[in-house]
Amino acid sequence: MNIQQRILTFVTRTNWILLVCVSTVGFLLTSAEFTLGIVSGGLIVTVNFHLLHRTLKNALHPSRLTSHNVILAKYYIRFLISGLIIFVLIYKHIVNPIGLFVGLSVVVASIMLATLLEIKNLFFKEAV
Repeated sequence: MNIQQRILTFVTRTNWILLVCVSTVGFLLTSAEFTLGIVSGGLIVTVNFHLLHRTLKNALHPSRLTSHNVILAKYYIRFLISGLIIFVLIYKHIVNPIGLFVGLSVVVASIMLATLLEIKNLFFKEAV
């Protein structure tokens, strides 16, 4: 398995694992509004990550290359829908904004973990 596929698989799995772990800790230690913010933010960003992956995978398939305008249009539509959902969640006081921020950070944390693991593997591979 090449490095790109290994990182993508790791990030995809880690997104869900981190979301479950952080949501569980939030459920046990914080208010329902804060926990709902974590869950909502985590779901928004994880679903967006999966949709972006699917869009790029389909667009860059050699047999049916897609125009960059279509890719950008899909990206901006997802971005606007996500922004609207986040606006409604905060405006209607459904979730705690800090909890939402924590949930939205799930993919960033997964990518950072993947990067650190690959750097560690690179250094230990060279040391051997």
